[in-house]
Amino acid sequence: MEGWNIGTAPLGSAWPAWVSSLKVVRCARFIPLLAAFLFSTPSIAATVQGRVVAVTDGDTVKVLDAAHTEWKIRLMGIDAPEKQQAFGSRSKSNLSDLVYGKTVTVEYSKKDRYGRTVGKIIVNGVDANLEQIRAGMAWHYKKYEKEQPVEDRETYARAEEQARAGQRGLWRDAEPMPPWDWRKSKKRKTKAATP
Repeated sequence: MEGWNIGTAPLGSAWPAWVSSLKVVRCARFIPLLAAFLFSTPSIAATVQGRVVAVTDGDTVKVLDAAHTEWKIRLMGIDAPEKQQAFGSRSKSNLSDLVYGKTVTVEYSKKDRYGRTVGKIIVNGVDANLEQIRAGMAWHYKKYEKEQPVEDRETYARAEEQARAGQRGLWRDAEPMPPWDWRKSKKRKTKAATP
């Protein structure tokens, strides 16, 4: 299919030879590739620095910034056992050891449906989210992995495989129940109990 020529340059200036020979059809074939690149590579839009003033559970903390604004942070890319689950309190304790009372940087790009800022916590140059997985205190949350930068996605997946193989933390259990399955079963039980 023959495309259109780009045309002539404004105000009598000359386009470079390669520009005038371009065809719209030739350019158009790269648009899907460009779009795929732009939309498949999540980016961190902002950061906040502050001190961790509370650890709610193994994947949620509160950070107080310099302006005394409290941020509720949900750790991106991981899902830790709920408090009532096996390893729930150990996961919370491990995260607390990593970040509580320390100054952290949170790299984030969104809020979740509960209004929490979803981000990666960096403390003394260490990715706390990744450390939770390495310690066997959280799963790599694959349901939302496309929201992570590719490098983090791959690193977190490998860390979970290594924690499983080493039977660290929750992987000591023969069949640990992922928190997303636990939450679903709890909802079903609640619905069944409601008249």
